[in-house]
Amino acid sequence: MGHDHAPAEAGHDAELVVGVPGEAEQASRTIDVSMKEDDDGAMIFEPASIAVEEGETVRLTIRNDGELEHEFVLGDRSHIAEHKGLMERFPEMEHADPNAVRLQPGESGEIVWTFTKAGDFEFACLIPGHYDAGMHGKLTVASK
Repeated sequence: MGHDHAPAEAGHDAELVVGVPGEAEQASRTIDVSMKEDDDGAMIFEPASIAVEEGETVRLTIRNDGELEHEFVLGDRSHIAEHKGLMERFPEMEHADPNAVRLQPGESGEIVWTFTKAGDFEFACLIPGHYDAGMHGKLTVASK
């Protein structure tokens, strides 16, 4: 089941609370993110937290170094919780949003994002069970 919608159709403003899709040529830096399972069965992101500045455009290069399918979704806590609930009800749903990428083991992808608002946000894997197994991290956007 697909999950492809325009932000307005989903009840969101065109700009997500966490920012807007960015232009690759505007990216000031690249942050490499790895998604995987650890030896204890936890599902993790490395790094577990990301810090950026308000107004900064960043290229997030995301690799699935695990043995299971994973995804990386940027959002505020309410957006993450809402989508987590949808994924639990519709486990085959895939995100087709600019703030998300879903990857099979060994695949890589990227998100170029401009962080327009300061605050504390989150990134997470919303495949059922993954968030609860530890697959989420803190995203801090510092004020200019």
